Parts: sequence; C-alpha cells; structure tokens
Amino acid sequence: MDLHLTGRTAVVTGASRGIGAAIAEVLAEERCDLHLAARSGPVLEETAERLRSAHHIKVNTHVVDLRDPKDLVALAASTADADILVNNAGDIRGGTIDTIDEETWRQGWDLKVYGYVNLTRLLYAQMKRRGKGVVVNIIGNAGERVDSRYLAGSTGNAALNVFHPPGG
Repeated sequence: MDLHLTGRTAVVTGASRGIGAAIAEVLAEERCDLHLAARSGPVLEETAERLRSAHHIKVNTHVVDLRDPKDLVALAASTADADILVNNAGDIRGGTIDTIDEETWRQGWDLKVYGYVNLTRLLYAQMKRRGKGVVVNIIGNAGERVDSRYLAGSTGNAALNVFHPPGG
C-alpha cells in the first residue's frame, strides 16, 4: 500500500513496544521518517535500530516521560518539523472507583490524557504555522464501552474520544 508518506516525518509516542511499535513499523514501511518517543530507552533504541535496518529511513529516539512538562517541551522542540503526530502512550491502571486512589488516577491521566493534550498543543502550533499536519490519537475501546473495573482508563479514553484539534 502506498499512503504517499515518503519524505514525511512522524512522531509516535509509546513507540518502544506494542501498538506504538506496530504503528512505527507501518509508517517505516511507507518510507516515513520517524521520531520515536517512550520512557524505556534500551527497548526504544532496539525498535529504532530494527526499523532503520529494515527500511533505510531516519529514526530518532527520544527518551521522555509525557507526564513531565519539561520532557514535553523538549520533545516538541526537537520534533517541530513533524507532519504527523501519533499520540499512543498510555499507562492507566485498572481498578474500580473505590480501589483507585487519587495519585494513581492522576498518574495515569497525566500520561495519557494530559500528555496527549499538551503534546498536541505544542506540535499543532507548529503544524498550523506550516499549514499542514495531522494528529492521530490512539485510544482504547473502553472509551465507548465503559468498564467499571477500568474506570480511570475508560473515563480517560472517553475524554480523548472528543479531543480533536481544529480540522481533526
């Protein structure tokens, strides 16, 4: 399939494994240069090296925690040329309303909900100045099918279901 991404640049968060690594693989197959971001440096670098070798594209890695505003600003500054932002990072623990404490709830949302929102705000500004770009938010099915045993995640995903930058 040719999605006409040759020469484009994408940022993928949560890119060291799972869905994020799979998204990076598809973008690499489409000859899209990549900025891969995640907290786990060694695994992230293994993923990047595999993609560089297999697809002969540029792949930069960024060891960041999207909960940290300084990391967000640094990531946005070093990826300001991005044509595509794929918000994928997430780490919201399961539990019911009476088993998840505030700290756990906030920690999950700081990464997934606020991480998506704040990184999008930073990169969208650059995309808007250039007059091009797209933001893709990867969210779980629990946003539409609420699971009371995964309440913080279901609620966070539901919030992200309606989070769209203008034109998104």
